[in-house]
Amino acid sequence: MAEGNCDISGHGSRRCSLPSPEETMQTLSRSSKWVRLNVGGTYFLTTKQTLCRDPKSFLCRLCQADPDLDSDKDESGAYLIDRDPVYFGPVLNYLRHGKLVLNKNLTEEGALEEAEFYNITSLIKLIKDKIRDRDAKNVHTPVKHVYRVLQCQEEELTQMVSTMSDGWKFEQLVSIGSSYNYGNEDQAEFLCVVSKELHNHSYGNNSQPSEKARMLQERGSRI
Repeated sequence: MAEGNCDISGHGSRRCSLPSPEETMQTLSRSSKWVRLNVGGTYFLTTKQTLCRDPKSFLCRLCQADPDLDSDKDESGAYLIDRDPVYFGPVLNYLRHGKLVLNKNLTEEGALEEAEFYNITSLIKLIKDKIRDRDAKNVHTPVKHVYRVLQCQEEELTQMVSTMSDGWKFEQLVSIGSSYNYGNEDQAEFLCVVSKELHNHSYGNNSQPSEKARMLQERGSRI
């Protein structure tokens, strides 16, 4: 790195001035391993070793001064790249440590555009796999339900319906047409059909309504 100039006063004190940005860049330019990039107006400082993780990439060819690659530099000596700097950060970090980390406001599709522009083969494959996995998870699958038929007495009906939880929902109430004597009053009996959505396919055949539940639902619809 560039060193500042230091003066020693007559009192023995030492005053040093920091190197200017131009002096710092001249020092970095003399050090062959460092590369400065101006991506869409934002500066990035990295090494040739990082940029050449993929020897066939645009970035490796750029820092190797490929004669077939037309490239310009700004007044500070930084390579000019007319791309989005927000997406370049994750691309550069991938070259540094091999992992793709995207902020919440960035998309895989946007990162893929940059990876293809810079011709980073391994990153292109990684992002396409991520997009494929993401889309596979978003494929709509039919919602399955499990049904239960509960027998209850008239006096228990209100409490049972009001206390249903854990995703269970009331579907049908069927009077079974029988009654029994409770004290001095007749109490009717009911069959209550409830359902619940299943998100775990391991339930297998239990995810389908039972034949008894179907019959009770048909009977309830006619009442």
